[in-house]
Amino acid sequence: MADFVPGLELSRLFYSEAVRPILEAKFPVLPYSAALIGRGSEVLGFDDELSTDHDWKPRVLLFLREENPAVAETLQRDLPAEYRGRPVDAAAPGVLGSIGVHTIDGYFRDALNVDIHNELTAEDWLTFPEQTLRTLTAGAVHHDEAGLQDVRDRLSYYPRDVWLYLLIAGWWRVHPEINLVGRTGSIGDELGSALIGSRLVTDLMRLCFLMERQYAPYSKWFGTAFGRLECGPELQPILVEVLHARTWQERERALNAAYEKLGAMHNALQLTEPVTIGVEQLWNRPFKVAWADYPGLLAEQIKDPAVLSILKRWPVGPVDQFREFLWRPHNRTLLLRVFDEE
Repeated sequence: MADFVPGLELSRLFYSEAVRPILEAKFPVLPYSAALIGRGSEVLGFDDELSTDHDWKPRVLLFLREENPAVAETLQRDLPAEYRGRPVDAAAPGVLGSIGVHTIDGYFRDALNVDIHNELTAEDWLTFPEQTLRTLTAGAVHHDEAGLQDVRDRLSYYPRDVWLYLLIAGWWRVHPEINLVGRTGSIGDELGSALIGSRLVTDLMRLCFLMERQYAPYSKWFGTAFGRLECGPELQPILVEVLHARTWQERERALNAAYEKLGAMHNALQLTEPVTIGVEQLWNRPFKVAWADYPGLLAEQIKDPAVLSILKRWPVGPVDQFREFLWRPHNRTLLLRVFDEE
């Protein structure tokens, strides 16, 4: 077994030492892009030696301006069966092959069910799964003559007003449940309080990704990626306290500390006037919550009429709210109806 080499580095070496010489010899004037994006932990930079226990191989995706079957046929014929101790093979159904040859249009249509050259609407952005956007904009581009990086740049992050809407939706995920950690705990339901607390931790983490303008990955790497955010090292211990709390009072104290940190992060963005966070007791109940009107302040900054219309009709966030049943890109056409005005 070969020594572990991170997948992005292995991909770069495989392209430069094995794939590029064949392309230069057999297709010297063909414009193409070569990259490693899309599926795979190595694309996100989270792979390690354990990742090599299945489906591990050097991989490169090639992107052409138009279809050319001869490229894939030539590479499958001329590439070695092994590279640096790892198998080299073509893609099979459900398996990541060493070489994938795509057109840029076709690849992004398959991934997002969209014509990537059209203007992207607010509805488009809100029906692109965030984890997919991360995989398409992560990874590495080794060579680019076909315009792949231009497409990745278009998808690099949400437009400003869509981002503001997502921040509003994120705060509304938190606001209705702030006091419920104490309310459930006060009647002896520590399990229910802990469940609400853990859901709030997830929602606060998602707000952190938004405030640092980074797409969040799916659950396997969600915590790992959070730890690499700028706020991660400071917030992680506080959020762990929420999860490890044995009583609702401990849970409440840790959550309020986390809210205050996020409030400071909000102010640092300078999207609104500075916010002073107040600790309140709703209806004079013995449950302390830290809160400010982030949704209202952020809504005042949105200018795009399409985003404002969605905010008024559907103030609860993006397609990722449906993550339990949305996996295939073609389902996006159904979800677009959620954002229709009629």
